[in-house]
Amino acid sequence: MDAYVDEPRFPSAEEYAGQTARHAALQVVDIARRPAAVDPAYSNQVLLDVNGECLRLAVFEGLYRWHHHPDSDELFLVVHGALEIEFRDRAPARLGPWQCILVPAGVSHRTRAIGPTANLTFERQGACTVFEDEEDT
Repeated sequence: MDAYVDEPRFPSAEEYAGQTARHAALQVVDIARRPAAVDPAYSNQVLLDVNGECLRLAVFEGLYRWHHHPDSDELFLVVHGALEIEFRDRAPARLGPWQCILVPAGVSHRTRAIGPTANLTFERQGACTVFEDEEDT
Protein backbone atom coordinates (compact mmCIF):
# COMPACT_ATOMS: atom_id res chain seq x y z
CA MET A 1 0.00 0.00 0.00
CA ASP A 2 1.25 3.50 -0.81
CA ALA A 3 1.94 5.93 2.04
CA TYR A 4 0.32 9.34 2.24
CA VAL A 5 2.65 12.33 2.36
CA ASP A 6 2.84 13.72 5.91
CA GLU A 7 -0.20 11.52 6.78
CA PRO A 8 -2.75 14.32 6.30
CA ARG A 9 -6.18 14.02 7.83
CA PHE A 10 -8.68 13.40 5.09
CA PRO A 11 -12.33 14.32 5.60
CA SER A 12 -15.00 11.66 6.04
CA ALA A 13 -17.59 11.30 3.28
CA GLU A 14 -20.07 13.23 5.44
CA GLU A 15 -17.60 16.07 6.11
CA TYR A 16 -16.75 16.23 2.41
CA ALA A 17 -20.40 16.41 1.33
CA GLY A 18 -21.31 18.90 4.06
CA GLN A 19 -18.81 21.58 3.11
CA THR A 20 -20.28 24.94 2.18
CA ALA A 21 -18.97 27.64 -0.12
CA ARG A 22 -16.34 29.96 1.32
CA HIS A 23 -17.31 32.79 -1.02
CA ALA A 24 -20.62 34.35 -1.98
CA ALA A 25 -21.98 35.25 -5.40
CA LEU A 26 -20.58 38.50 -6.80
CA GLN A 27 -17.44 38.17 -4.65
CA VAL A 28 -14.12 38.14 -6.54
CA VAL A 29 -12.09 35.02 -5.74
CA ASP A 30 -8.34 35.14 -6.45
CA ILE A 31 -7.72 31.47 -7.20
CA ALA A 32 -4.03 32.06 -7.93
CA ARG A 33 -3.45 33.24 -4.33
CA ARG A 34 -5.59 30.64 -2.56
CA PRO A 35 -3.07 27.72 -2.59
CA ALA A 36 -0.52 29.74 -0.59
CA ALA A 37 -3.10 30.29 2.17
CA VAL A 38 -3.82 26.61 2.92
CA ASP A 39 -2.07 23.64 4.50
CA PRO A 40 0.17 22.11 1.81
CA ALA A 41 -0.30 18.54 3.10
CA TYR A 42 -3.98 18.47 2.14
CA SER A 43 -6.77 20.97 1.65
CA ASN A 44 -9.98 20.62 -0.33
CA GLN A 45 -12.36 23.55 -0.01
CA VAL A 46 -15.60 24.52 -1.71
CA LEU A 47 -14.97 27.98 -3.14
CA LEU A 48 -18.29 28.68 -4.84
CA ASP A 49 -21.71 27.16 -5.45
CA VAL A 50 -23.06 27.32 -9.01
CA ASN A 51 -26.58 26.11 -9.88
CA GLY A 52 -26.46 23.10 -7.56
CA GLU A 53 -22.84 22.34 -8.43
CA CYS A 54 -19.70 23.48 -6.65
CA LEU A 55 -16.20 24.63 -7.51
CA ARG A 56 -13.55 23.16 -5.21
CA LEU A 57 -9.87 23.93 -4.81
CA ALA A 58 -7.67 21.01 -3.75
CA VAL A 59 -4.08 21.63 -2.69
CA PHE A 60 -1.98 18.62 -1.74
CA GLU A 61 1.06 16.49 -2.39
CA GLY A 62 1.09 12.72 -2.58
CA LEU A 63 -1.67 10.16 -2.78
CA TYR A 64 -5.40 10.46 -2.09
CA ARG A 65 -7.76 7.54 -1.39
CA TRP A 66 -9.62 5.35 -3.87
CA HIS A 67 -13.20 6.57 -4.18
CA HIS A 68 -16.07 7.21 -6.54
CA HIS A 69 -19.09 9.50 -6.72
CA PRO A 70 -22.20 7.49 -7.65
CA ASP A 71 -24.33 10.56 -8.38
CA SER A 72 -21.90 13.12 -9.82
CA ASP A 73 -19.36 13.53 -12.56
CA GLU A 74 -16.11 15.20 -11.41
CA LEU A 75 -14.15 17.61 -13.58
CA PHE A 76 -10.47 18.11 -12.67
CA LEU A 77 -8.52 21.16 -13.87
CA VAL A 78 -4.89 21.48 -12.77
CA VAL A 79 -3.83 25.02 -11.88
CA HIS A 80 -0.30 24.31 -10.61
CA GLY A 81 1.90 21.21 -10.54
CA ALA A 82 1.06 17.79 -11.97
CA LEU A 83 -1.80 15.46 -11.11
CA GLU A 84 -2.05 11.78 -11.96
CA ILE A 85 -5.49 10.20 -11.79
CA GLU A 86 -5.46 6.42 -11.48
CA PHE A 87 -8.38 4.23 -12.52
CA ARG A 88 -9.03 0.59 -11.70
CA ASP A 89 -9.88 -0.42 -15.27
CA ARG A 90 -7.79 1.83 -17.54
CA ALA A 91 -4.43 3.57 -17.80
CA PRO A 92 -3.86 6.59 -15.55
CA ALA A 93 -4.24 10.13 -16.86
CA ARG A 94 -1.52 12.68 -16.12
CA LEU A 95 -2.46 16.35 -16.15
CA GLY A 96 -0.27 19.45 -16.16
CA PRO A 97 -1.24 23.09 -15.67
CA TRP A 98 -4.44 24.06 -17.49
CA GLN A 99 -5.21 20.52 -18.57
CA CYS A 100 -8.48 18.90 -17.50
CA ILE A 101 -10.35 15.60 -17.52
CA LEU A 102 -13.91 14.58 -16.73
CA VAL A 103 -14.37 11.49 -14.54
CA PRO A 104 -17.92 10.19 -15.06
CA ALA A 105 -20.16 9.34 -12.10
CA GLY A 106 -19.48 5.88 -10.68
CA VAL A 107 -15.89 5.56 -11.96
CA SER A 108 -13.43 4.52 -9.23
CA HIS A 109 -10.37 6.72 -9.12
CA ARG A 110 -7.67 8.16 -6.90
CA THR A 111 -5.46 11.17 -7.39
CA ARG A 112 -1.73 11.46 -6.91
CA ALA A 113 -0.18 14.92 -6.80
CA ILE A 114 3.32 14.81 -8.25
CA GLY A 115 4.92 17.41 -6.00
CA PRO A 116 2.88 20.31 -4.60
CA THR A 117 -0.24 20.57 -6.75
CA ALA A 118 -3.34 22.75 -6.90
CA ASN A 119 -6.37 21.69 -8.90
CA LEU A 120 -9.93 22.83 -9.31
CA THR A 121 -12.78 20.34 -9.32
CA PHE A 122 -16.34 20.90 -10.39
CA GLU A 123 -18.98 18.49 -9.10
CA ARG A 124 -22.50 18.33 -7.66
CA GLN A 125 -22.75 20.21 -4.35
CA GLY A 126 -23.04 17.64 -1.56
CA ALA A 127 -22.08 14.82 -3.93
CA CYS A 128 -21.99 11.42 -2.32
CA THR A 129 -18.42 10.10 -2.00
CA VAL A 130 -17.83 6.39 -1.48
CA PHE A 131 -14.36 5.66 -0.13
CA GLU A 132 -13.10 2.23 -1.12
CA ASP A 133 -10.94 -0.17 0.88
CA GLU A 134 -7.22 0.29 0.34
CA GLU A 135 -6.84 -3.51 0.23
CA ASP A 136 -8.64 -3.35 -3.13
CA THR A 137 -5.70 -1.49 -4.72
